[in-house]
Amino acid sequence: MMAVGFLRIKIKKLKLLSNEKKTASLVCYITLIGWFMAYNSYKYSKKSSLLKFHLKQSLGLGIISIITNLVIILIELFFNYPISLVILLNNMLLFILWIAGITSALYGVRLPLPIIGSLFEDKFSFIE
Repeated sequence: MMAVGFLRIKIKKLKLLSNEKKTASLVCYITLIGWFMAYNSYKYSKKSSLLKFHLKQSLGLGIISIITNLVIILIELFFNYPISLVILLNNMLLFILWIAGITSALYGVRLPLPIIGSLFEDKFSFIE
């Protein structure tokens, strides 16, 4: 009877640990502060390949979103051509990619982001 209780406690601790990894993976998609919190969790605690993967994916998504929006805004400024529809479509695509990243982090899988995810799997060597 005592062994069964001990086994239940061990199983609950294992589930909690996996939920902590999922939570940290999820947090890295939520703002820059969330990314730094997840990075510090990865850097100063037990390393997790799931968290490492989602740190790279979310950082790549953030960089891509900044670059694409800057390029579109610069084109609009220099050529004096209103392309608000392009900005809207770009941000809708980035939002869909962000939701895909959050969903894969929530389920605890290492699924690359559609279209751009494979670009970041071997980048960002400081996340090791």
